[in-house]
Amino acid sequence: MSKKEATKENSMENLIALCKRRGFVYQGSEIYGGLAGVYDFGPRGVELLNNIKASWWKANVYDKENYYGLDSGMFKHPRVWEASGHTKGFVDPMAECRKCNTRIRVDKELAKIGVAADEKMSEKDLNDLFDAHRNEMVCPSCGKKDFTAVRAFNLLVKTNLGDFTSAGSEPVYLPGEACQGIYLNFKNIVDTLQPSIPFGVAQMGKAFRNEISPRNFLFRTREFEQADTQFFVRPNENKEAYEAIKKDRWQWYLSLGIDEEKLRFKQHEHLVFYAKDAWDIEYDFPTFGFDEIEGIHDRTDYDLTQHMKFSGIDLRYTDPKTVEKYIPWILETSMGLGRVFLAVMADAYHEDELGGKTRVVLRLSPKLAPVKIAVFPLLKNKPQLVEKASEIYTTLKKEFGAVVFDDNGNIGKRYRRQDEIGTPFCVTVDFETIEKHAGVTVRDRDTGGQERVSEKELVDKLRVSMV
Repeated sequence: MSKKEATKENSMENLIALCKRRGFVYQGSEIYGGLAGVYDFGPRGVELLNNIKASWWKANVYDKENYYGLDSGMFKHPRVWEASGHTKGFVDPMAECRKCNTRIRVDKELAKIGVAADEKMSEKDLNDLFDAHRNEMVCPSCGKKDFTAVRAFNLLVKTNLGDFTSAGSEPVYLPGEACQGIYLNFKNIVDTLQPSIPFGVAQMGKAFRNEISPRNFLFRTREFEQADTQFFVRPNENKEAYEAIKKDRWQWYLSLGIDEEKLRFKQHEHLVFYAKDAWDIEYDFPTFGFDEIEGIHDRTDYDLTQHMKFSGIDLRYTDPKTVEKYIPWILETSMGLGRVFLAVMADAYHEDELGGKTRVVLRLSPKLAPVKIAVFPLLKNKPQLVEKASEIYTTLKKEFGAVVFDDNGNIGKRYRRQDEIGTPFCVTVDFETIEKHAGVTVRDRDTGGQERVSEKELVDKLRVSMV
């Protein structure tokens, strides 16, 4: 392993440890030994996640004149997934270790040795490709090289709903992706709001996948949340809008404070049959490098055509001026919120020296930070300091919401705790605050610098600094 690779690996290990230590992310069902591919967002993590969601919603609904929000139900009619192609086409190629029964994603394992497996390959062709490289395939759990044949593994999670014991009842699935509800409600939105094309619909929702081998912490999980937009345009009027969407999504990541050098666009080499074009925005993660955090897809008219065919309902749009009827084309953006959360955390994580001591600091954008301000009395055993700090804490909490009061331990330890969760500013009440009415000290997270600010100016000063 190279020095660069070792540094990246250690960074991810340290980041995962920080997520647990400071209440960002916990292993799902941890007291029962954990559940692979499922994670819980802790008190700090859910605040960061909600701030990411709020930023996305503002950028894609409030800041645009022709986008509408939606929150569709999780359960959908079984034929939805048949129409979308998920019951037959939503599969991963899987092989199983004969020694320890560990399952592997064959295409991913082949990619590790530089062999590309085309998404359109038949099961027979994929088996032939796998057989040609079996001697190089090693089980990640036991190290053996003895695998079963490759078979298609459907990723949909089957569940029960209502009277599932009745003869002839259809299977019900948890959503494999969040976007289908937008297509199902296209006609409802057109009928009730009369939007003019082009227009978009934005939605956040849970998705579930029977991942063969969940891995890389929050990157590939079995339960996750997506944030999707579907932009409806006239047929063949896609190119200019598609390029504008790509630029818009790139700028959003920069607005989160993510280092542009760690982002890149990657065009899909092998398109699914209905797609005209597809690009991913990738982030350079510690340990495993560049990988997808968002997909941007030109889906043509496939989705509405399929649902029109399977439902029997006319989903064509009628132009109010020309009375022309047509099925709109769809330009999609789809991001995994867990992946974006992980990219934001990885980008913000730093180890540096301050005052001659090593510290861990999350350089989160103030608008994303789970705690905006921490208020300290210099000493917890001095009632006058505690009383004044409590008064300031109450004032700031009314203004900024995510404010904490901390009097546990010496002031240096309190600063370090707040640095580790990314708190931009710490406000300290000391004896000069009380005896000389000299205001409070405001400490900047990134520089460690401190500034005296009068109580009268404190709220305005912090408000400006939060931008």
